[in-house]
Amino acid sequence: MARYSPSVQNLISKLGSLPGIGGKSAQRLAFSILSMSQEEADALTGAINEARKLTKRCSICQNFTDSDPCPICTDAKRDTSTVCVVESPRDVSAFERMHEYNGLYHVLHGVYNPVGNMNMNDITLTELFARLTDHPEIKEVIVATNQTAEGNATALYISRLLSATGIKVTRLASGLPMGSDIEFADDLTLASALKGRKSVGS
Repeated sequence: MARYSPSVQNLISKLGSLPGIGGKSAQRLAFSILSMSQEEADALTGAINEARKLTKRCSICQNFTDSDPCPICTDAKRDTSTVCVVESPRDVSAFERMHEYNGLYHVLHGVYNPVGNMNMNDITLTELFARLTDHPEIKEVIVATNQTAEGNATALYISRLLSATGIKVTRLASGLPMGSDIEFADDLTLASALKGRKSVGS
């Protein structure tokens, strides 16, 4: 006999397919949703549908936004000479949270990962290089990919492609241990890594 009805099992399965959600967490979320009032469940469904409908990628930085260009790209107070390249929109939130960085961003939406069937054409490198060509005021690119083999490979690839452009390419300094994700770093560690960034390949 099945542990749960087909509809409940389907809900658990769909929730379990989300990143970072294991079997037990999926079950807890499923039963939490089933315990909601109809009004609360409708509000949750509405929020998901609204986010799916209204959210788009900023045509400049590729971050998720409701307006294009996004508020960061249109902020006249930002330092337009520096672009911080990150893996995901969650990393933008991490940098903004610490209030130590005032430049612009570029979101790759992934990193080079041949094992995971993610090649350089699957991330927004083409958009990044076009942006750097169109905006000569950009003098430094901070490659803030995660301290993983894939993140480091992506950083090195970007550095090599930009080596002849005169644009300074830097990498976050030590303080972020190998294998760590930027979105989970505390503010002090991330701020230290940002301030101590160094040229890629040095």
